[in-house]
Amino acid sequence: MTKLTNIVLATTNRGKLAELQKLFASINVEITSLADYPTVPEAIEEGDTFKVNARQKAVHYSALLHQPVLADDSGLEVLALNGAPGVYSARYSGSTPMPRIERDTLNNKKLLSALQDVAPKNRHARFYCGLCLCDAIGNVLVEVAGTLDGFISNTYKGENGFGYDPLFYIPSLNKHAAELSKAEKSNISHRGAAFERFIDAIDKINAIDSIK
Repeated sequence: MTKLTNIVLATTNRGKLAELQKLFASINVEITSLADYPTVPEAIEEGDTFKVNARQKAVHYSALLHQPVLADDSGLEVLALNGAPGVYSARYSGSTPMPRIERDTLNNKKLLSALQDVAPKNRHARFYCGLCLCDAIGNVLVEVAGTLDGFISNTYKGENGFGYDPLFYIPSLNKHAAELSKAEKSNISHRGAAFERFIDAIDKINAIDSIK
């Protein structure tokens, strides 16, 4: 196994790239993104779990780019809805293209409608983030996940989040996710937890390679 010095992040979102470059600064790994490869065919996500979708994306892009690729997939799971919206979190209310704010509004309305007969104490939910890293020939090297547990409220609170954040209540903080500052959210988020585990795994891979 060759020491990892560069990873392509399977996203074209420059904001996410900038955020993750900061996280990776501590392990001296260069991070680029799919924005640098505009002609690469988009991966098809057809898995029924976040883990499967992340793996599909990582395998797809690493095989095409011949570089290590890190892919993620994340969303909301509600126990009373058998895990829905799950992998359909971003398009829970449909797939017709529209501004994100409008889509978020429709998704939240559908979620509340689906839970209208479920008592508040039974609205257990979690945000889930799955990460998968493949090497330059498509072999899976690392798979990790992170979660943030809470409940779905009937009340919208907060202006700092997006998606389901205004409805997602976190008992340990007595706040909705959309009420958290960036610093508070990064300390407890599902994505932050997943990346912390991922960085630990990369540290171990590089440490083993240094000993050889």
